[in-house]
Amino acid sequence: FLRRFGNSPLRRFSTMPPANPLQKDFPLRPLGNSSLLVTPVCLGTMTWGLQNTAAEAAAQLDYAVKQRGINFIDTAELYPVPSSDPRWAAGITEEYIGAWLEQNQDLRKDLVIATKVAGFIPESDVPRMRAADPAATETEKKPCRHDRESIIAACNASLRRLKTDYIDLYQLHWPDRYAPIFGSTAYDPKSEREGSIPFDDILRTLKELLDSGKIKAYGLSNETTFGVCQFVRGADALGMPRPVSIQNSFSLMHRSFETELAEACAPKNFNIGLLPWSVLAGGTLSGKYLGGKKPEGARHVLYPNFMPRFHADNVMEIVGKYAEIAKEAGMSLTTLAIAFCRSRWYVDGNGSCIIGATTMDQLTECIDAYKVELSEEVLAKIDAVHLSCRNPTQGL
Repeated sequence: FLRRFGNSPLRRFSTMPPANPLQKDFPLRPLGNSSLLVTPVCLGTMTWGLQNTAAEAAAQLDYAVKQRGINFIDTAELYPVPSSDPRWAAGITEEYIGAWLEQNQDLRKDLVIATKVAGFIPESDVPRMRAADPAATETEKKPCRHDRESIIAACNASLRRLKTDYIDLYQLHWPDRYAPIFGSTAYDPKSEREGSIPFDDILRTLKELLDSGKIKAYGLSNETTFGVCQFVRGADALGMPRPVSIQNSFSLMHRSFETELAEACAPKNFNIGLLPWSVLAGGTLSGKYLGGKKPEGARHVLYPNFMPRFHADNVMEIVGKYAEIAKEAGMSLTTLAIAFCRSRWYVDGNGSCIIGATTMDQLTECIDAYKVELSEEVLAKIDAVHLSCRNPTQGL
């Protein structure tokens, strides 16, 4: 049931993948419509600072970059998560990455560093934590928005923490306007907010950052088809580059991207690469919670109220069915879940699969999993389970 690379969808877009200067496991491909060349696996970092120490973060970077040749690292000003943890502070993860980059300056030119500016939050500590010395600033919570002042301040703070002169990919973490995201799927006009920052205003600020050289490209995240189309329309009208990527939830448990969003982002249309997040549904698709297990230190044990949609009873029932498919195919559930993402043309063609881990063993397994190609028989079994219960982690 396993085949290695062979008929990768990547071949439909490039007959000769660019060489990886890091000379390790993976070739490079353009990210969406950009000139950024990325590995098909992207190192996620959102646990660094709460579930992982600075030393553990550095060890993950050393292994992923120096031993496996991964050149793509994703973070956010909001990380680590969840912000409900009393130890949380915005930007800790970026600081960990910055400390590592400072010790590995010779590698910076070969890396693609992606970070994000937070979307709408009515009251948050994030704005004041953008200051060089947050303790010296006022403690009053302020809104997170995508107005010019907020985006510029967030970008400058990320540059400072990351100890770099430029950000390769700057992403809007989630929209400034109302949109049904993070488990919601039904649009409700009653939830629309007055005063949302217009698309063109956001784009003008991003253009300013592009023109200044502070960012090389920009991307979207947790975005809808309407939002993608509006950003592309606005970019064309302003004579600036289009968004190059979209970081949305995608996994065996949440496949809604493959409908009209995939059409809009397809290489022959807007050519916007998918960066799927939570490909293991917050660790649930590792199988470690099956049978009511509660492993010590696991995310959903430490933070049961953080993304509870990933470990609801109906979800665990479907996870069990995917675990059976994995067992029959002679692989771990983690491998099945990540290899499934690799089988999607909108991931392995012009995007990159974000993987994250809290242990080195998990990291190794996740990276190895992306080198596995699933057979048509296994993919058919996956589709059968999906058709019996579509997107169980999503509500209305």
